[in-house]
Amino acid sequence: MVYFLGWIAFFILIFLSVIHFLWSAGVKWGYKAVLPTDEENNLKLKPSKIITIIVAFLLAFAAILYAVKAKIVTVHFVPNSIINTGLYIIGIVFFLRAIGDFKYVGFFKKTKGTLFAKNDTKYFSPLCLFLSIISVVILYM
Repeated sequence: MVYFLGWIAFFILIFLSVIHFLWSAGVKWGYKAVLPTDEENNLKLKPSKIITIIVAFLLAFAAILYAVKAKIVTVHFVPNSIINTGLYIIGIVFFLRAIGDFKYVGFFKKTKGTLFAKNDTKYFSPLCLFLSIISVVILYM
């Protein structure tokens, strides 16, 4: 089961990483649906290209950590304690993202009528919670 969950997390995160790299290169596909807005559709987050690239690298790095811990990839030069610590941090970050900021992002957001808010409720927050749960399962099985 750990192997299977590792593959799921790996593919999801690599896919998201590729999308972020495309956005940083100027591709606009899906861009407006994934940025939080207020009720008047004013953007609440305007990530720069460099921030988008950093997020893309962090998502790819997280994918690699899941793959290593699930034994999809073998890495002999990195201690298991570093892999575990990385997955703890990733699990916490995804869990906190699922909870949100209590305004525009997460399960407990106040703004619910925007395109982003609807997508966040249906897709983004559950995905973050799912990835957080996968971290726990992979770490403790």
